[in-house]
Amino acid sequence: MLGLPLLSYVSLMSITPGPNNLMLAASGVNFGFRRSVPHLLGISIGHGVQVLLVSLLLGWVMAWLDDWRLLLTLAGCSYLLWLSWQVWLAGEPKAKQLVRPMGFVAAAAFQWVNPKAWVMVINTALLFLPLQAQLSHALLLALACALINFPCICVWAGLGEALRRHLSQAAARRWFNGIMALLMALTALYLLYDELQLAGVL
Repeated sequence: MLGLPLLSYVSLMSITPGPNNLMLAASGVNFGFRRSVPHLLGISIGHGVQVLLVSLLLGWVMAWLDDWRLLLTLAGCSYLLWLSWQVWLAGEPKAKQLVRPMGFVAAAAFQWVNPKAWVMVINTALLFLPLQAQLSHALLLALACALINFPCICVWAGLGEALRRHLSQAAARRWFNGIMALLMALTALYLLYDELQLAGVL
């Protein structure tokens, strides 16, 4: 169950661009790595809990997701658009009191409406759980996923903090936040469009 294939899969899915990593890069730029740690921990621990629950309840989750998929996508994309607005605001000098780093609970909860997280978690459970999975298997897989995920996402917050020094000018930071906000908004709109096509709405 555990080994190089799991390490490769979770690392690749964790480190590639997605909603979590775009938010972490923006958080690193605007708040620094240290203030982004609750956000980082929320993602990794939230991911581990999601893996655990999905592993234990895979059949039920698959059926439930089929019924609720469109609603989850709408909720996730709406939240991403709201977060895009918050990142955009972070570029405004007077907006510093309006925005703060995402906290642990919010980051952990976001995993449940993050489309990339669902793909990653379901594939992980399907690919790496034994057929007769027990609680110990699910716990071990969840712990491994959280531990592999954490250093991968730290890269994004670290890169954001490294960029922070180069974006000390208000105009440069506004540009960066604008680009990150646009990328997050486009990600949300793409995911929404794709889901609406699958649902036969478009």
